[in-house]
Amino acid sequence: MNAPGGPAPETALSAFPWDAVLTLGLSTLRWRPRDLWAATPRELASAAGLIRPRTLALGRADLDRLLAAHPDPEEPR
Repeated sequence: MNAPGGPAPETALSAFPWDAVLTLGLSTLRWRPRDLWAATPRELASAAGLIRPRTLALGRADLDRLLAAHPDPEEPR
């Protein structure tokens, strides 16, 4: 246990990729510095294309409605 006011214990942490974030925000996205610094990590990841919106699959009722609205032709064309 460390004494109060003493040095923090050393831990193995990977460095944050500041160069990559700055290049993405300032060069690739051409954001203003204040906008880059105001962005959340999720906003940065989304702007980088790392987060994609989730799409829901059609349910059976939706598929049945589509099939009824657009039936296959009886005879091939």
